[in-house]
Amino acid sequence: MTSIIAENEFGQVKQVSLTDQINLLEIIHNTCTAKVSLYGGHVLAWQPVNQKPVFWLSKDVIFEQGTAIRGGIPLCWPWFGPYQAPSGETAGNHGFARQRNWQFDDVTITKDNIEITLFLSGSDENTLWPHRYQLKQVLIFSECFEQKLFISNLSSQAFEYSGALHSYFAVSNPGNTLVTPLAEFLFDDKVTGKKQQCAPLDHCLGEIDRIYYGNKVCSIEDKQWQRTIKVLSTNCQQWVLWNPGTELANNMKDIHQGAENEFVCLEAANTNNHVVEANETVMIGQTISLE
Repeated sequence: MTSIIAENEFGQVKQVSLTDQINLLEIIHNTCTAKVSLYGGHVLAWQPVNQKPVFWLSKDVIFEQGTAIRGGIPLCWPWFGPYQAPSGETAGNHGFARQRNWQFDDVTITKDNIEITLFLSGSDENTLWPHRYQLKQVLIFSECFEQKLFISNLSSQAFEYSGALHSYFAVSNPGNTLVTPLAEFLFDDKVTGKKQQCAPLDHCLGEIDRIYYGNKVCSIEDKQWQRTIKVLSTNCQQWVLWNPGTELANNMKDIHQGAENEFVCLEAANTNNHVVEANETVMIGQTISLE
């Protein structure tokens, strides 16, 4: 089932039912095309006119309730990685926001861009994180892409969160790809277990899983495609660089054969806990452009 949500001379937004439970927004504008899944509040695609796709999406992606979407920009929230409560109990990776149905709220189509607003709210979503919250996500699609995630604490007490905008960027090959200025930053290497080190980085071939302690603007330089993707984070203290490599990718059912050679993940992140006071709203975000 397909329905037009908004349309004018500059662009169009359609809602498409992918399954009984999963709906997509398909975006066409004079400057770009894009897709967003309401399941997960998940940006699937963005492609400026006369450019290659900026985000990678697996050919074996699973669109199913209870399963995170592989590719695009999964939202890791309200925790990054595995969660461990003070009691010692643990919960699965990257929180629950990427496995909830978000509500479409508003769309604005202008000559310059298409802006879409999504909401997610709830309470007691997890016994280890029993807080009342609201998320508002503002997505702006044009020749550039902007993503803002507003986090509101509706509880009577402060809560903590960690998280990431887990962007999968399409590249010609990670071996042709350099991310600057990550080599300047100290990082924790989750593959080797070594912490607080600094090392050169002349490619993004996996297996790579690093948390970099810096938040300068990053550039993903692709030598073969002769393009640079510039990523500016807002209110994020770290960058996470990830590529599974062949061995790990071969054991992941939602990554198609050879896909580890098609993307690199550069994630604007707060990997450590941040406090949001009662009735407070904070924002994290990123702005992505091509050079």
